[in-house]
Amino acid sequence: MEVKIAPGWKLALKEEFAKPYFKELVELLKNEKESHQIVYPAGQNLFNAFNLTDFDKVKVIILGQDPYHGAGQAHGLSFSVPPRTALPPSLRNIYKEIESDIGVKMPRNYGDLTSWAQQGVLLLNATLTVRANEPNSHAGIGWQKFTDAVVRLLNDKTEHLVFLLWGNFAKQKGEFIDNKKHLVLKAPHPSPFSADKGFFGCKHFSLTNEYLMRNGKTPINWMINEYEQ
Repeated sequence: MEVKIAPGWKLALKEEFAKPYFKELVELLKNEKESHQIVYPAGQNLFNAFNLTDFDKVKVIILGQDPYHGAGQAHGLSFSVPPRTALPPSLRNIYKEIESDIGVKMPRNYGDLTSWAQQGVLLLNATLTVRANEPNSHAGIGWQKFTDAVVRLLNDKTEHLVFLLWGNFAKQKGEFIDNKKHLVLKAPHPSPFSADKGFFGCKHFSLTNEYLMRNGKTPINWMINEYEQ
């Protein structure tokens, strides 16, 4: 089966694409499309995170749960939304923490994080698709196995990555990450329900860059300038 994904990931995940669960997952998505079920993100954005950040370019992983389920929001990058889309509350809080942590001004109405992805930030949702207006509707169809394999590959085949695990779901997903090889930073989810319980003040963005520089890597420019896009 031909999967359209960046070449480094295609090679790294070739065994995963051949497994029965992945073939069943693809078949299920085809059936939903044929039955006119609306699924986000659009097909061309399904592997957007992987295509913008190939396997050998990954420096940082920000793990989300599943895509936004509202029209026009999901484009294959965790926490990110396309231009001209209102900022979701969690992303607004991420911006607040960046401003507090590293002192840069973040946009108020621009949430496209593509520039992070292009610098090596893998914006990975644990589940890559969702039905319109039905959060977590595809959580049990096989994506979890696939993204577990992605995290295991990154853990096993690389070193000196930074894993940003926000919320209990992300923390559980990261249980098999070797914190002697990588930096694992944990905090409550940036959702309005939990951001003030330890996400605000976590300083994950400056800590990430300090670790990258200590290990000979270029730091991430976290600033998002909507006027340069």
